[in-house]
Amino acid sequence: MLIDSHCHLDFETFTPELEAIVARAREAGVGGLLTICTRLTEFERVKSIADRFPDVWCSVGIHPHEAASEPATGASRLADLARHPKVIGIGEAGLDYYYEHSPRDRQRAVFRDHIEAARLSGLPLIVHSRDADEETVELLEEGAAAGGLAGVIHCFSSTAFLAERALALGFYISLSGIVTFRKAGALRDIAKTIPADRFLVETDSPYLAPVPHRGKRNEPAFVTHTAAFLAELRGLEPATLARETTANFCRLFAKAGLSCG
Repeated sequence: MLIDSHCHLDFETFTPELEAIVARAREAGVGGLLTICTRLTEFERVKSIADRFPDVWCSVGIHPHEAASEPATGASRLADLARHPKVIGIGEAGLDYYYEHSPRDRQRAVFRDHIEAARLSGLPLIVHSRDADEETVELLEEGAAAGGLAGVIHCFSSTAFLAERALALGFYISLSGIVTFRKAGALRDIAKTIPADRFLVETDSPYLAPVPHRGKRNEPAFVTHTAAFLAELRGLEPATLARETTANFCRLFAKAGLSCG
């Protein structure tokens, strides 16, 4: 069994065929999906999707692109919303200095709120980081120093610096279809070095479809292609990689209550 540890089932492209998309994931051997909140104003919709399917969970949070456009909230509000049984993570939240859709100071303030919410709730933090490695590490280390912080760097496509410092904090690294792309050699080198008990797989669908579906709309069933690619890259049988990544998901997102053997 595989788990798609990061997808966006609330996005409009999935709405007309949501039942079929979840069914295709199950048929492909994907036993669980974590659908991610990017706007607090859309949280009720995200939560309703998780409530609709027994093998779908969700998070609560604000993507850095939306940090300026979403209403101001605090750590305690996020932690309160995270009490819902299907909410198993905080985020995605973080820093994106590539697109800079929100001012950097606003991104940092919202990210700090999410870090504190993760500590208050005891749930893992789901981190988005692009072109902001040093400040991401700085804020994570600041939060970790206060105690009780765990999480994952999602859709990892960054530097060895971020991977090493995140792993040193006890964080996990999640790999998406990007690792299958022809020009992702540096990422593949990092992917080979991630400890077996610290990595996850994801689609980030509807984005970033892996080879052989690159350029098409991504969906959770396609996590099987990323997993097969990583198994070969790491010299593993696909079933071994599935067991490892699913066990890691169960450990990190313990609130999901999955039995991983």
